[in-house]
Amino acid sequence: MSQAVGINFKKSSIDAFIAGLMALVLFGPIVGVVLDGYGFNAEFGRVAWIVAIVAVGRFVMSSFMQTEKGIALAFRYANNDDGVTVLPPGHKSKMVWIIPLVVVIGLVLPFVASKYVLTVIILGLIYVLLGLGLNIVVGLAGLLDLGFVGFYAIGAYGLALGYENLGLGFWSMLPIAAIMAAVAGAILGFPVLRMHGDYLAIVTLGFGEIIRLILTNWASFTHGPNGVSAPLPTFFGLEFKRRSSEGTFHEFFNLPYDSAYKYMFIYLVLFAVVWAVLFIKHRLVKMPIGRAWEALREDEIACRSLGLNHVLVKLSAFMIGASTGGLAGVFFATYQGFVNPSSFTFFESALILAIVVLGGMGSTLGVVIAAFCLTVLPEMLREFAEYRVLMFGILMVVMMIWKPRGIVRVTRTGFSPKKGVAK
Repeated sequence: MSQAVGINFKKSSIDAFIAGLMALVLFGPIVGVVLDGYGFNAEFGRVAWIVAIVAVGRFVMSSFMQTEKGIALAFRYANNDDGVTVLPPGHKSKMVWIIPLVVVIGLVLPFVASKYVLTVIILGLIYVLLGLGLNIVVGLAGLLDLGFVGFYAIGAYGLALGYENLGLGFWSMLPIAAIMAAVAGAILGFPVLRMHGDYLAIVTLGFGEIIRLILTNWASFTHGPNGVSAPLPTFFGLEFKRRSSEGTFHEFFNLPYDSAYKYMFIYLVLFAVVWAVLFIKHRLVKMPIGRAWEALREDEIACRSLGLNHVLVKLSAFMIGASTGGLAGVFFATYQGFVNPSSFTFFESALILAIVVLGGMGSTLGVVIAAFCLTVLPEMLREFAEYRVLMFGILMVVMMIWKPRGIVRVTRTGFSPKKGVAK
């Protein structure tokens, strides 16, 4: 006979007290002290509300986990298989119907959305590109890279400095920046071939900081902290300016001038590039190089014992991921019209890594969803801007407890043996 499950309110109260005390220690100095010039003001009310919310939430959660449903939920997550989900042979994904719908909506969106909404979506698509690039390095190859923002900076400054010194425009620098970032990825990859885990993370973190410091201190070339302007894209030589000696877009098509035209064009080009990168990544995962990345991620020794050249496998992951970051940098520069080193700090690398982790290591759909969640939602919640980093940290903690494999887990379609083959 099953024994009735009761709630131990004493245990729940102790858990709530400990959680409230930890919230007081953690949030007290951060939220309760507001700097005011050389002094500070104590905001005890805000701290009290946060501690009360944490304590009540912990009491409710502790009480729920002692019920039959809570115990069953804990048992399910404790015994959950967090590996790759293998689907039955012949499984037809619903994405076959969703993808055409998303493409149609994406093509119609710039003609119905406001300029502000369009700029936010452009920013989201840029981070989708960054997430896809880092997902190859971290999610597929298992190489922890904390300096991915360096490749992002190479693409952005490549467009700005290429236009200033060589007269190269957006279309010329788009492939060149991808190649430059891929070469930088190879240069980074060679010294770290024998490094793993924390050591690899420290080296890549140093690489990202070196790039930022070079951009800051080489003032004669990069203009230092003052930054440098970047050109807008052109439509068959037509510029998106009010007046231009080369001809403007709105004058050629006899349209009234609107600054939204340039954002519409950037969005459409970026939308096409994102779909191209998604298609290429999807094909790479199914090719031998994609299987080699996953083998390297799971066990490098076993990977090498199978005869795979781990040097080429690692370098290919670094180079392909870096080239995607370079493409994103070009779009960021032309979108902003101006770049400076403050846009390429370690926080950007942490944000891109969070997109990969929250979306799901190796999951393409998860990275796309997480990129929009972490870039679009902060824009929609600007009134909570001072708590943005705090909310970001809480989200990371909750996700690591609730879904350690990310929003969307990696799936594989199984296959049935051919006729005449022994099982």
